Amino acid sequence: MRTTTMGRDGPVVGRLGLGAMGLSYRYAPGLRDRTKAVSLVREAVDLGVNLVETADVYAAGENERLIGEAIRGRRDEVVLCTGGGLLGDPDGVLRPAGGPQALRDAVDESLRRLHVDHIDLYLLRRVDPGVPLEESWGALAEQVWAGKIRMLGLPVVTVQEARDAEAVHEAAAMAAEVSLFTRCGLDDVVPYAVERRIALLAGAPLGRGLLAGALARHDDLPPGDWRRTQPRFAPRALRHNVALTRAVAQVAARHGATPAQVALAWLLRLGDHVVPLPGTRASYHLAENLGGDRIRLTEQDLTDLEFLPRPAGAAEV
Repeated sequence: MRTTTMGRDGPVVGRLGLGAMGLSYRYAPGLRDRTKAVSLVREAVDLGVNLVETADVYAAGENERLIGEAIRGRRDEVVLCTGGGLLGDPDGVLRPAGGPQALRDAVDESLRRLHVDHIDLYLLRRVDPGVPLEESWGALAEQVWAGKIRMLGLPVVTVQEARDAEAVHEAAAMAAEVSLFTRCGLDDVVPYAVERRIALLAGAPLGRGLLAGALARHDDLPPGDWRRTQPRFAPRALRHNVALTRAVAQVAARHGATPAQVALAWLLRLGDHVVPLPGTRASYHLAENLGGDRIRLTEQDLTDLEFLPRPAGAAEV
């Protein structure tokens, strides 16, 4: 797998990481299997994936516990990414929690659940409108100076907010939902990241499954799957969006590849600093996703993908 450097002086990471959220949170609750999830994370590391992303809000910390178990005895092989700044209400609604003390406590709790003495990359998951960004960022910078965190990452912010935060402490990464279907920030945030040598962690790079070509109807979503509540997966919107994936499938056919591999190859083509974080629960999808690093898109491919119509439904949050 090709590699890149996380931030200006950070560790070398593979161009494709592993997003762990779906292993225990939001997607297909009836299909979750902790033993298989732990095995899949270890398999990913075996295959050269060294950036693993989790968060304290995923399944109320259970996702971090799962990752901690999976990397036990292999800590030096993994660039461990987690984050905080969000709290889940009993009804599942997420709300910002960017107060300095809340973030200090969140870091300590993550260290405990992960069973590690430091976190390689800690992401501020959301800017709290009730707390100046510099205060939230400053509290996390204190944790870097204390040795609990190695590097910091920003959420979706404006370029000015990024500059304000970096006046306090440099950012090694920025995390955003980016895919062929979600291109917010590509005109301003990506150039800023390139200029500052900040890694762009592309979450939901397969459009939460849409770009993988596995969904045809709303009823294909398992009962209790969070996507059933999202506008892009409403029956009418989903029919429109599935039709859009045919263009991706046509590009994939030229390369003897899958739509998922083309979607990831398109992201990798944006620049060496872009690191997609696809998630999966299946070994065969893990191997398939890693194959996206081998696809070299042509100018014709890029033209065809660039002019995809906009998907129906607002972007998920």
